[in-house]
This record gives sequence, C-alpha cells and structure tokens, in this order.
Amino acid sequence: MRVGVAGCGHWGKNHVRNFQQLGALWAVVDPSEQGRALARSLAPQAKIFADYREFLKEDLNGIVLATPARSHASLATQALRAGKDVLVEKPLALTYAEGLKLCNLADELDRMMMVGHVLEYHPAFIALQHQVAAGRLGDMHYIYSNRLSLGQVRREENVLWSFAPHDIEMLLTITGQHPKRVLAMGSQMLQPGVDDLVQVRLEFPGRLQGHVFLSWINPIKEQRLVVIGNRGMAVFDGVNGSLTIQECGWSNSTGLTKGVIETVESSQVEPLQLECQAFLDSIGSRRPARTHARQSLAVVGVLEAAQASLQLGNWVPPLLD
Repeated sequence: MRVGVAGCGHWGKNHVRNFQQLGALWAVVDPSEQGRALARSLAPQAKIFADYREFLKEDLNGIVLATPARSHASLATQALRAGKDVLVEKPLALTYAEGLKLCNLADELDRMMMVGHVLEYHPAFIALQHQVAAGRLGDMHYIYSNRLSLGQVRREENVLWSFAPHDIEMLLTITGQHPKRVLAMGSQMLQPGVDDLVQVRLEFPGRLQGHVFLSWINPIKEQRLVVIGNRGMAVFDGVNGSLTIQECGWSNSTGLTKGVIETVESSQVEPLQLECQAFLDSIGSRRPARTHARQSLAVVGVLEAAQASLQLGNWVPPLLD
C-alpha cells in the first residue's frame, strides 16, 4: 500500500508520522521549504515534492489532504481524477454544493473518499456511542460541546470552520439526527472579519436542543462533550481522553436524584492512528470507512448554515438531503 500526504504542517506532520509507522508512507508534498524539511526529518525514505501535480504522478493508492480548508475541493478533485482514493481533512468542503459534487465524482470514478473526523475514532467517544445506544442515558434532552483554547489563531478561516467540524460531527453522530435550524453568534476581537468566538445553537426534531461554544482566545483549554438524558448524563473530555457517566433521575416527590460518577474504561490507542488504519482498510476492502465523505456532507451543511446565520443574525435551516 502506497500513501502520499499533501501538507506537512501543524496537523499534516501527524499524518506523515502515522503512515510512516504503519509502513504505508511513500511520498509527501508541501509548497514550503519548512514543510519539506520537516517531512524529510520524519520520513527520510519518502519522496518529497514541492509541486502537487508532480506528486500526483506517483503510483499511489491513496492521498491524504492535510491542507487549508479552502483548497480541499480543488485538490480532492484532482486526486480523484488521477485515480487515487482520498482522505481529506475536515471540513470536506466549504459549501454543501462543493461537498456533494466531490461525493458524486468519487462515486462516478469508483474511488474511496473519507474525511478526517478524528474524534470518531477516539475509543472514549466510541464507548459513549455504545452507552447511548444501550439506553444508559435514556431519552436525550440536551447535548453541548465546548472547544476552547488559547492560540493557533487562523487568518484564512474563522473559529467556526477551524474548530466546529469536530463538534458538529459528534453531535450529529450521538443524536442520530440533523438539526432543523441553526443560530450562530460571533465576536471579532483580534482581526476584522474573522470570528474568534462563536456560539451555535441547534434545534433538533422533537424537544432535543444542542449548542456548541468555540473560542481560540480562552485562557483554559477545554474540549468537552456533554450529553444529558432523563436517566443519566455523560461527559467526554477530549483533553484527557476520559468518559464519565452519572446516573440521575427526577420526580415530583424526590426531586433530582444523583447516582455515583462512573469512569468508563477505553483503549488508549491514538485516535489518528486508528483513522489512518481505517483509510488503509477502506482502500484494501473497497468498503466505505466510518467517516466516509457522504456521511460528512451533513457536517458541511450545518457549518454552512451557521456561517449564514453569523452574517444574517437569524435562524437558518441547513441545506441537507
């Protein structure tokens, strides 16, 4: 199996490392000398390119796109037309229409395409899915996610597009539903036109509500998903990789009852390693991966609606099939 990685920067270097460890890395392309130098240090045996078109000429089974989000649609299209299977980092594209076009092209060319929603491969998040499916939390009432940190401020995209794909993906996976409408509010503190802090509300069918809070100028790093049901509450902490569950209940006679907090054990395998292996497995089996591209279309639809809401100041329904 031969895999090429496009981009050896902040996140791409981790793909280079993992595919190197899995024995599948063949080539790396990066337009910057700094990125190419880092690739050489991480994978001395790999072929290093500065030009993407030359890179595509290599006999590669799959290509990983760890490049800026604005380049995903164009680079993925070129890779698919070159006969390569593709793992594109989140988000799949910047519009639902672009994402749908990519999915249709992959189907037309019989190519595997998946999206790098790495938390879908986190053992603790998978354990949370199992707990929800088993009815441990009962009926879901509310679900929210906070993704806060200090630093890694982007110029080419706001915090919604940089951070929220993780959280929107998790909310859609856990609820098994698509929101009816989305409301987003943001604040531009460091750069005009670039939101540094965004809050997103989501209304799902029935009474289920959700929200996502995002900021890259927060003094405390937090990556936390909370699911509240009528029988229990769960907390997935992405910083320490833990999952805890507290059983609870409510009645008019006893009020709110709280049980003990249980820590659910899970594997400590690096989620990105599992994601990279899933890409290799998909290439070999010709079966869609857990985070196949069509599954990720809904994430792009919600992000697009949230961006529109930021600009309009109103609720916006996502464009979803």
